[in-house]
Amino acid sequence: IQAVRRLGLTATLVREDGRESDVFSLVGPKRYDVPWKELESKGWIAEANCYEIRIDLPTSLKIDYATADKRGKFRIASENPRKIEIARQIIANHREDSIMVIGQYLDQLHLIAKALKAPLITGKTPNSEREAIYNEFRHGKVQVIVVSKVANFAIDLPDASVAIQVSGTFGSRQEEAQRLGRILRPKKKNSYFYTIISRYTTEEAFGANRQKFLTEQGYKYHIELWDAS
Repeated sequence: IQAVRRLGLTATLVREDGRESDVFSLVGPKRYDVPWKELESKGWIAEANCYEIRIDLPTSLKIDYATADKRGKFRIASENPRKIEIARQIIANHREDSIMVIGQYLDQLHLIAKALKAPLITGKTPNSEREAIYNEFRHGKVQVIVVSKVANFAIDLPDASVAIQVSGTFGSRQEEAQRLGRILRPKKKNSYFYTIISRYTTEEAFGANRQKFLTEQGYKYHIELWDAS
């Protein structure tokens, strides 16, 4: 688009290929940058508490994990079935909150939605059905929704205060920030961002990379070991 002046706005000026500077060739140099924690201190976004919950792989999956290739290892770790029970425990601790369960793999999300008896939104969900679920969530008729990557992008759920991330796109720092952003609309109570990780797997290393952008913004992740057996 040709224009005399161009202005770019983003909360996540980060790319995994290291080509963030390409943006400047399109819209000009960066003129202003403010840390997220500064916005939090001034009340423009909600105060957020970030947790990484580490759990073990089931014994039945350890041989499959050991013999899989790199991509296969990551998927097995990401779809750890014990994450469903951990999600239940987190939800039980937030009975008064509006909760989003976010993930990457549709098979996993279908299982979680069925186990939690929660509505599921994916890219294939018709817009009319999607908006109906969002409206029920906004008005408190539904406490928990399960969403795929569609939650990475602009959706308006101002009362969402808890996000449970069960899987993601490898080590994407941008995706991590986008998902936290879903629960940062200013509100009276704090927000909580949980990531469930299979420990002693490649998911740990990818998870550490995902957190880098947010730690640079001043966020701290509390690492906890949970038992889902």
